[in-house]
Amino acid sequence: MSDKHSIKNMCATLGVSRSGYYQWKNAGQSPRAQQTNRLKTLIENEYVKSRRTYGSTRITRALRNGGETVGYNRIARLMRSAGLQGRQKRRYRVRTTDSRHDQPIAPNHLAVAPAPTKPDQIWVTDITYIETGEGWLYLAGVLDLYSRRLIGWAMGPGMETSLPLAALNMALKQRRPVGQVLHHSDRGCQYASATYRQALAANGCIASMSRKGNCYDNATMESFWSTLKHELVYRRKFMTRKEATTAIFDYIEGFYNRTRLHSALGFKSPLDYESSLN
Repeated sequence: MSDKHSIKNMCATLGVSRSGYYQWKNAGQSPRAQQTNRLKTLIENEYVKSRRTYGSTRITRALRNGGETVGYNRIARLMRSAGLQGRQKRRYRVRTTDSRHDQPIAPNHLAVAPAPTKPDQIWVTDITYIETGEGWLYLAGVLDLYSRRLIGWAMGPGMETSLPLAALNMALKQRRPVGQVLHHSDRGCQYASATYRQALAANGCIASMSRKGNCYDNATMESFWSTLKHELVYRRKFMTRKEATTAIFDYIEGFYNRTRLHSALGFKSPLDYESSLN
């Protein structure tokens, strides 16, 4: 049952203390065995909370964040013995860019910009796609480079300019940035279009674009797509676009932004990392 409900919630429902539960469970065992069993339970709980995506490094950090004094090697060993494994990333590259157009191309300002020191200094954006039984679902996203938080997104059956524009408008409405924002994208026709460029200019955003054919110029956004694909999309078969849309929304708002530990953020979630500024 612990794979569906945490020990904390079950104890609260049954009206018993967690210490009493562990005392009952571990009766007759040595202190070392009791500690190991307790640790196994905590590992399993964190693994389930991570939607079965965390490996030993993130499990270790999650337990330490919760006040446990644990070592990486021991956690890795206990996870192997329990058959618990994090999601392994494969080499990932997506092609949704059509740069065969005659619209203006912005310089690559991101390549020379200093690393952001607070939110809403640099946003990166891109489009990816998800296979469903009804056909492709396209997803446009806007990511804050400081906190790795996805601050705007839009989904639909096509890649017209209206899709990334809706994601940009969501980010602008949600963040209401003060001062100029460096907005980096690929050279796709959607981002180079007059409509999109006008929206950037009207909101004080500086356009920046990757070099031709170089996806690594937008590596942080590509990394987010890879995480989304490996932790959600590749583990599911979506029959409809609506089903995929619901699952992706839940992943972004229910897990990635709020609780997923990010190694580049000192193993904090994007929201916690932003909150630590206050």
